[in-house]
Amino acid sequence: MTHTYIYDAVRSPRGKAKEDGGLARLKPHALTGQLIDALSLRNGADPVKGAASLTLGCVGQVGAQGGHLALVTRLHAGLPDAMRALTINNYCVSGLTAVGMAASEAMASGDDALRLAGGVEMMSAVPFMGDKAHYYADPKTASALRYVPVALSADLMATMEGYTKADLDAVTARSHQRATAAWEKGGMDEIIAIQNDDGSSALTHDESVRAGMNVEGLARFGPAFGEMGAAGFDAVMLKARPELTEINHVHSVANCPPVCDGAALALVGSKAAGEAAGLQPKARIRAFTEATGDPVLQLTAGFTAMDQLLARTGLKLSDFDRIEFMEAFAATPVKFERDYAPDMDKVNPEGGHLAMGHPMGASGAILLATMVAGLERSGGTLGLIVAHGGSGVGSAMVIERV
Repeated sequence: MTHTYIYDAVRSPRGKAKEDGGLARLKPHALTGQLIDALSLRNGADPVKGAASLTLGCVGQVGAQGGHLALVTRLHAGLPDAMRALTINNYCVSGLTAVGMAASEAMASGDDALRLAGGVEMMSAVPFMGDKAHYYADPKTASALRYVPVALSADLMATMEGYTKADLDAVTARSHQRATAAWEKGGMDEIIAIQNDDGSSALTHDESVRAGMNVEGLARFGPAFGEMGAAGFDAVMLKARPELTEINHVHSVANCPPVCDGAALALVGSKAAGEAAGLQPKARIRAFTEATGDPVLQLTAGFTAMDQLLARTGLKLSDFDRIEFMEAFAATPVKFERDYAPDMDKVNPEGGHLAMGHPMGASGAILLATMVAGLERSGGTLGLIVAHGGSGVGSAMVIERV
């Protein structure tokens, strides 16, 4: 069987998505270009320039992120014209989908070419729902399409499962505490310090992590999405779930992953491709799958992808040394912990999206970069990545350190 190997994976720090955020002065292609430069410095320029393709996930493909972002990035980075470029949108799993696509292409082609894949999202430039799809603001069409803003689906999950605000606050506080401890410890070599176009330092750390975050502080934040639900989306959810009489809105803004800017990029390919480039792999991709599901509940497709992957590989959660589980909203890690009972010391040991933020198109690739480097830091071998996206998309990947 032909395997795809990960030769390197890097990410930017995640900056707050606001005018004075650490990355806000950069264009998305320039941010991703710095990761291409970093991969070239770490692995040599020739393997990067010789890559067969560049695949980038990005959700808001308008404005600063419009115009075929992967192609624009290739042009900006001075990569060869012969390198194929592909920009994809698979909502919040886009970055992991991009890596999975590159891996599948490498296996199918059997060639000795490396591939670049990852994602980028600059939410300071293109905000959430910045593409202004007509059904966002058209209740009739939204109802027909069973469209619900993803934050409301998190409240739906909490309602169905009986989660309280205190439950959500507990996992949110844990995410911040672990992220704080990880940054204090240091050694996260997968994170590339980013510069502004003038050469000044832009950002060296994840900007949204809050040291000292605890459940007492989180208790002060009230539910945030009741008004949005009352505008018609609660009715859509109740129609889909007639066993419910109301939606219990429990997520506060603090129980949501912060909107932010960020990017991540991996260098992947076959064993022959690495040997031809003189590179040693860090890990191999043992399995990858994607799933779709209920577009109203939405945030369960990542669980479906994980279940399918475990069934196909015969692996159990206890087999993994590390699990990077996307904290899409606080309800999702609560569900994972309660329904699957994993060893929580192995799940997001350096914090997760609730603390560090969610640059949508980049998030899946960020989880991958964190996993590859995290297994190396801890001496672990086997890792599981689980990602969820809006309207019921999800993906999961198993990697093995080599």
